[in-house]
Amino acid sequence: MARDDRAQWVRDPRTGESMPPRAQPGYYPGYSTLSQKAFWDDATREVVLDRVNEVPPIRFFSPEEARILEAVCARLLPQDDRDLDHRIPVVPRIDERLHEGRGDGYRYEKMPPDPEAYRLGIAGIEANARHLQGRPFAELGTVEQELLLQALHHGKAPARHPAWERMPPHRFFSLVMTDVLEAYYAHPWAWDEIGFGGPAYPRGYMRLEGGQPEPWEVDERRYDWEPPETSLPIEYEGMAGTFLHHALPGQGGTH
Repeated sequence: MARDDRAQWVRDPRTGESMPPRAQPGYYPGYSTLSQKAFWDDATREVVLDRVNEVPPIRFFSPEEARILEAVCARLLPQDDRDLDHRIPVVPRIDERLHEGRGDGYRYEKMPPDPEAYRLGIAGIEANARHLQGRPFAELGTVEQELLLQALHHGKAPARHPAWERMPPHRFFSLVMTDVLEAYYAHPWAWDEIGFGGPAYPRGYMRLEGGQPEPWEVDERRYDWEPPETSLPIEYEGMAGTFLHHALPGQGGTH
């Protein structure tokens, strides 16, 4: 099955024409957090610029594990609307965290440590794909991949595998989803996409209490989009073990 192309379903509201992948997607065209870097202190500037200029090498995952996880991340947070030069490196940042042994100090009681959870979970996803589809996860079509990930979200594991004996599928889904979001939205290109003002130290914000935009921010300009036909319907479903109104939990809990 061919991959869907987001350029086919993101449309300019003025013309109705498809919008091709671009350097800066989102509702804030022309906005640049990095244009304000002269107002940051040296430590902040160094950390933020490192996100743009340095892509960590893969040191924790094997090449095959990284390939599978790249396919997973492409479904959890697609970047099809970004051109190839401006894709945010998600897997390298997750790899960096695991290689350095960083975490928030908490995990669910039934979950193994994060490095072990990832090794098991990636192998479990591959086992699910081969069991149901007879092919590697990375070679499946969009809907096939989404259905397999949706099963984990619902706490189900189609294939018998040691991963799903060691940890609940939905807890692993939650771990990966949290890491994906943290890696993506820690990047200044993602800040531009959502109009986030970025670091404001030491200058600070001037109009925060009044809810007004700062002088360096730009007005929101929305565009229309529809989910591609080669994707599952968009509707919110509570993750297994949670109530509908609960936010997505990460590893930061003990229940």
